[in-house]
Amino acid sequence: MVTGGTRGIGAAIAVSLVRCGYEVSVSGRSRDGEAPPDCTYSGCDFEDSDQLRSFVEQLSMNEFDILINNAGINKIGPLATYDPEDFERIHRVNVMAPFMLCRAVVPGMCERGFGRIVNITSVFGVVSKPERSAYSASKFALFGMSRALALEVASQNVLVNCLAPGIIDTELTRSVLGEEGVEDIKRQIPIGRLAKPEEIASFVSFLVSEENTYMTGQNIIIDGGFTSA
Repeated sequence: MVTGGTRGIGAAIAVSLVRCGYEVSVSGRSRDGEAPPDCTYSGCDFEDSDQLRSFVEQLSMNEFDILINNAGINKIGPLATYDPEDFERIHRVNVMAPFMLCRAVVPGMCERGFGRIVNITSVFGVVSKPERSAYSASKFALFGMSRALALEVASQNVLVNCLAPGIIDTELTRSVLGEEGVEDIKRQIPIGRLAKPEEIASFVSFLVSEENTYMTGQNIIIDGGFTSA
């Protein structure tokens, strides 16, 4: 299961996993969304508590060995004037939904003696910038939850990691930043370019594979050196 798997990083992850031979399901916000090729689709708006609850019930009835919590939302703004409802909404999608989904699949993974969970955090869950208080708080929280879960289930061969992407070259990134903003960000990245979604997806494919036998409880940063500069 790859949440937020219809575009950007999520779609790239889903395609990569299909190529590795997995049966992949993705979720998206709309009821009639479209999955990447050879993937099945489920619609669920994680901002809606009733939809999330129904989605979790369906998830718990299936034997998922891999869960990628990729879906997330953001809204920037100064903390002093930030709408508390927006803060709660971001945490509902970025923290509560992954919590509920992990809770649904972990018992089956432990019973079968195999499971891989990757929660997509962000470089802004490692460092931050002004007006990112809600988003950074959610991504720091997601890593904290993941680390605790990793300790709880490690002995059952269920490995839980986070992956923190840097700035990704997607249509959404370019529409938000504009070409001038993209060029400015590039100057802040030692490698000198944005990451491709496929570069994130390939590392996720390793984390969920049987080749990963010993890495758990980590937050792997893939950012072209952005957080080290």
